[in-house]
Amino acid sequence: MSVTREYPIPVSKEIPLSFVRELRPAISLVVLFTIFTGFVFPEIFTGAMQLAFPFQANGSLIEANGQVVGSAIIGQNFTSAKYFASRPSALTGTDSKGNTIATPYDASESGASNLGPASAALLQSVQQRIAAYHKAYGPGPVPADAVTSSGSGLDPDISVANALRQAPAIAAARKIPAAVVANLVNQMTHHAFLGIVGTDHVNVLQLNLALDSSPAS
Repeated sequence: MSVTREYPIPVSKEIPLSFVRELRPAISLVVLFTIFTGFVFPEIFTGAMQLAFPFQANGSLIEANGQVVGSAIIGQNFTSAKYFASRPSALTGTDSKGNTIATPYDASESGASNLGPASAALLQSVQQRIAAYHKAYGPGPVPADAVTSSGSGLDPDISVANALRQAPAIAAARKIPAAVVANLVNQMTHHAFLGIVGTDHVNVLQLNLALDSSPAS
């Protein structure tokens, strides 16, 4: 017959850690990482970018006659026949009565039309833009970027084909030789990086400013 002996479990006489002591490491880490990632690291990174890329770090702002006239990375809505037109923008907003209105290149927002390729509204919009393009620049092929909006609604660039297509009409409006405007487009063209990354394009704001500064204008 086996005998089972029961031994009493010793009770620890140590005082349990308080809740504050247990929470202290977590609070310390939160404060430490908040200071580092929220203040120290952003200041270091911002300072480094100000030194390495001051133009881009300050918003890629473009000046004319000592005044800021825009940003190289945000498009503008040029409507005069004497200027190159930007890529269409599908941005919309609401007026004081709650009605939907077009707000092209509104830098406070960004977005596309969200219309699919089978959308009747998209087809109608493209057809209207093609008709307006032909009216402004004459019959002939129409570059895709001239009648379709960008995904951001803020695209500052157009294709070289689009710019050269607009050049004769702009030259006529300014009463200068078409070759002068075409040459300016070629001079202002940004080429694809290494010839393969990106596409050749022209910044519309920079091109229009160069056009205003041209002796021929």
